[in-house]
Amino acid sequence: MNLPDTRNARVLVVGDVMLDRYWFGEVSRISPEAPVPVVKVERTEERPGGAANVARNIAALGAQATLLSVVGADEAGQSLARLLAESAIEASLHEDAQLNTTVKLRVIARQQQLLRIDFENWPAHEVLQAKLAEFEARVPQCDVVILSDYGKGGLTHIAEMIRIAREYGKPVLVDPKGDDYARYAGASIVTPNRAELREVVGRWKDEADLAQRVAKLRAELALDAVLLTRSEEGMTLFAADETIHEPAQAREVYDVSGAGDTVIATLAVMLAAGRPLPEAMRLANRAAGVVVGKLGTATCSLEELKE
Repeated sequence: MNLPDTRNARVLVVGDVMLDRYWFGEVSRISPEAPVPVVKVERTEERPGGAANVARNIAALGAQATLLSVVGADEAGQSLARLLAESAIEASLHEDAQLNTTVKLRVIARQQQLLRIDFENWPAHEVLQAKLAEFEARVPQCDVVILSDYGKGGLTHIAEMIRIAREYGKPVLVDPKGDDYARYAGASIVTPNRAELREVVGRWKDEADLAQRVAKLRAELALDAVLLTRSEEGMTLFAADETIHEPAQAREVYDVSGAGDTVIATLAVMLAAGRPLPEAMRLANRAAGVVVGKLGTATCSLEELKE
């Protein structure tokens, strides 16, 4: 497959952002206070997470990424803004003084995650209303919209966002969360993983049963397609007129965190660059195969995709 020219592809990302912090260290003893390992931290790293990682993946593919989200008026929010600027992402981060910017702190020793600590709360309604107004102003300037739902409260007005984007004729891709998919009605494509889809349609017996359940979901919510990511089984696209399965790219899996961000980002960039959905899915599958070979939330560049 030849890769398209992505430089003029414009993707608007809206959703829950977070700051991923990594503390790397060595473990050589058990604490005398409790039966837990003592980690001597030797270096730290910060990366954009959540919807910010989606935007970072879009930029890594050479496309134009615009990010709209909410952060706290705190040090973590400032770090996130700095990291996004370094990645050439146009970020509009609405500050909420009552909000703590979501932080996921991972402690890692010998390439193994020992512990994750989350800091988070929900944004205020007034800030979200202001974000919705900006969304409406920005939609006409983009080719594709991504709504990245991490269940942190940043997409309270998602139904209204889908309606606005579709009125402007923009494809809307949703990375879903939770068991209430009614809020995603009218979206172009939703991209659940197996566990997320099972929450909504229940357990399926076989592929035929799965196809029936997804067809019912598509009809109920007026979705153009459902892209099911299946980890080591690859991914399956359920559209109105076809079902396409793409096997996983054979490589060593190191860390699956953030792979869903890469999938939806690649899908959006390829659609914005004019590629048909089945081809965009195949490229998204290959990009996911690249990032699972890396530690933590990572990106796949255009060069890596070419290789």
